[in-house]
Amino acid sequence: MKWQITAIGKPSLRYAKLGIEEYQKRLRRYTDLTLQTDSKDQGQAKNSQLLLARSEGAIRIAMDERGDSWTTEAFADRIRDWQMDGVRKVALLIGGADGHTPALRKESDHVIALSAFTLQHELALLVLLEQLYRVHTLLRGEPYHR
Repeated sequence: MKWQITAIGKPSLRYAKLGIEEYQKRLRRYTDLTLQTDSKDQGQAKNSQLLLARSEGAIRIAMDERGDSWTTEAFADRIRDWQMDGVRKVALLIGGADGHTPALRKESDHVIALSAFTLQHELALLVLLEQLYRVHTLLRGEPYHR
């Protein structure tokens, strides 16, 4: 299964860049991951159009603090189900400062919250990558997730 993370805004904070690079490196041994970032926030409507266009044909998961709360185990269960169903691509979408449009949330297969807090986009990206890594180690029965 291929994973695509598309985020509005390029990471610029040093700690976030380092963490993002670290988890991208760790994930290489488990899955095919593409990270797309855009340096310019073009406003909610254009950002959402861009995210929808880039995620065409994939299971879309929009990151939104108003979304459902998934546990790591529930995320792993969904991935198992998708693998059994032959899903080839999953797109994780992180919006800009104003979040996603209602249309993007409606077009998404799932809308999930990484936290009930609103997270700065670089931190959301880092948390998302860590959870994706955690889920893949869980699926392999490795001890990272305890």
